[in-house]
Amino acid sequence: MTDSDKQTQPAIDIITGHFKNKLGGDLLKYKCEDWGIDIYYKATSSLAVENRIMSLQQQNKTAEALIESIVSKALNKDGDKMFKTSDKATFLHEVDPQVIIKVATVLNNANAESVETIEKN
Repeated sequence: MTDSDKQTQPAIDIITGHFKNKLGGDLLKYKCEDWGIDIYYKATSSLAVENRIMSLQQQNKTAEALIESIVSKALNKDGDKMFKTSDKATFLHEVDPQVIIKVATVLNNANAESVETIEKN
């Protein structure tokens, strides 16, 4: 698409198209040695997902925020969600918290490097 084509397109179409392209990008992979599984994820997620996570953090529900990150962002190799909402209670009571922290950190910082690079420029 040329710059002149973009100028004739509504701005909302341009910015939503940009986000769709990012969501449609390649899956990243984290090999979770502790669990013996590969966890796939996108470099970005919607503001609605981020809002749920931030809301839990602001309520001092750190454990729930970490679990929300994993349940919302972890994907299988086909790009489908790896966990269900109903798995949250299991994570809270039956999963190693140190591994939850490691996995959530990877998923939540997927685009941190690119953001830092952009902010420097």
